[in-house]
Amino acid sequence: MRMRLFAVLALAASLLSGCGYNQIQINDEAVNASWSEVLNQYKRRADLIPNLVSVVQGYASHEKDVLTRVTEARANVAGLKATPELVNDPAAFAKFQKAQGDLGGALSRLLVVAENYPQLKADANFRDLQAQVEGTENRITVARNRYIKTVQEYNVSVRTFPNSLTAGVMGWKTKANFTVEDEKAISAPPAIKFDAPAGKPATAPAAAPAPAAPGAPGYY
Repeated sequence: MRMRLFAVLALAASLLSGCGYNQIQINDEAVNASWSEVLNQYKRRADLIPNLVSVVQGYASHEKDVLTRVTEARANVAGLKATPELVNDPAAFAKFQKAQGDLGGALSRLLVVAENYPQLKADANFRDLQAQVEGTENRITVARNRYIKTVQEYNVSVRTFPNSLTAGVMGWKTKANFTVEDEKAISAPPAIKFDAPAGKPATAPAAAPAPAAPGAPGYY
């Protein structure tokens, strides 16, 4: 009886392995792990922003529009529920990606403003935050690239035969991924140093009229 049970279990294991069940599970766990790392790095960036805003505000409090935008963008990101199930909902994933993109853009504009204030750039706290932001953007890029690869492997595993048969029976579908266009945009972290916006060229002062020559009209 016991030998028969072992034989049944061995047969079931071989069938599951042959239909790709185990591999899909392995790939799914890899996706979950890589997604957790993406969220971890995004959270690190969000945690840096309040301190960065506070330091910039101390030197450029009148830059209310830029300060407000980055604060609101951070609040929008915080309001999203970034659960593991998010990767199975393309619409929710796209919304999350847009919110993170908006936050990245607002953060870049904040750093642009900082370049116009020499005293702010000389502040030790600001320099430290700059370095942390730059490092975090690098980590985000690495984490996103890793997620893209793991999702690609998972999606291939549920779409190719015979794994696709198992995926169909179990209701497993492909997972959402970062878009190629957006990946190109964030492949390099935002530069920390920016040129000041070009102002309107100053009008050259009009040249003074030359004195009239002796004997010419208007000479006195």
